[in-house]
Amino acid sequence: MGKLTDILNRQGKLASIEDAWESTPEACDEDVLPKGTYTANIIKGEAIESRSNQTPGYKLTFEVTEGDRAGSRFWHDCWFTPAALPRAKRDLGKLGVTSLKQLEKPLPAVYRCEVQLAIRRDDEGGESNQVRSFKVLEAIQPKPDPFAPEADESGSAAVAEDDRPTASVASEKSTDESIVASTNTEKRPAARRGKNAVKKNKKKAVGKPAAANKLPAGGSPNES
Repeated sequence: MGKLTDILNRQGKLASIEDAWESTPEACDEDVLPKGTYTANIIKGEAIESRSNQTPGYKLTFEVTEGDRAGSRFWHDCWFTPAALPRAKRDLGKLGVTSLKQLEKPLPAVYRCEVQLAIRRDDEGGESNQVRSFKVLEAIQPKPDPFAPEADESGSAAVAEDDRPTASVASEKSTDESIVASTNTEKRPAARRGKNAVKKNKKKAVGKPAAANKLPAGGSPNES
């Protein structure tokens, strides 16, 4: 293994990393943010289940956007128990959620919020952040895909020219349809002739009954 400066020089990154080293603040040892008011984005929502009681819930992920704590994350859990459900409906309602079915899909936007953050201490002395309240400032809609097909006036996506049937394909299709139509036309007279022949045979059978054996007058079939 060589020296770090030799590795960075060989990769051409020494100057840029030295500049970043000088301008980057040190990270804090603790993961808990100080209590206070933060501007943060809700960047993710996901269904969760508690480890102890398998209680269903929904977790919101916040990311700080301003100040020296920009980029730090904290979380807010909305639990679906009888006691916690009113608070869950209140907080999720701020995001436009009015039914549980909406939570089956990803959040439709990034929500910039003003958050009141506190510190919670458990029985063992551990600390974690707790969202006391938050207010949605704006909903940031995702940027449209520039490569997505444009929708026409009816709302349906326009078909690309490469996906449209060419003239040769259309002519082949019409030719195939005409062949099928002519084939069906040729078959119909034959089928009718077959039916007419059957009807004539039936008429003959009905009009001309089989000749009976003539018996001599006053005799019987067994007499010789």
